Amino acid sequence: MNSMNIKKGDTVRVLSGKDKGKEGQVVRSVPSKQRVVVEKVNMVKKAMRPTQQNPQGGIMSIEAPIHVSNVMVICPECKQPTRVSHRKNEAGKNVRVCKKCGKDIDK
Repeated sequence: MNSMNIKKGDTVRVLSGKDKGKEGQVVRSVPSKQRVVVEKVNMVKKAMRPTQQNPQGGIMSIEAPIHVSNVMVICPECKQPTRVSHRKNEAGKNVRVCKKCGKDIDK
């Protein structure tokens, strides 16, 4: 299985689905299922049983995972959605690189 080009903390734009055009930060990534959870995107209602953390219970809105092919990384330098390439930096680490401006996405 291919590794994902999107990591927790990345800013992404949604390309398709009911939330097309929205932008947000990746809260969680699930590489085994090729999915990411983006804040305030793909909100679904879920019935929650009362627990110690949530004594109220009831119907809650939570973010559901969205497939990684439906989001695109936004480059921190050029502020545009872009595809991602990889290269080794001076220290020998693999870094993600913006295809549009050529700058590193990883700090």
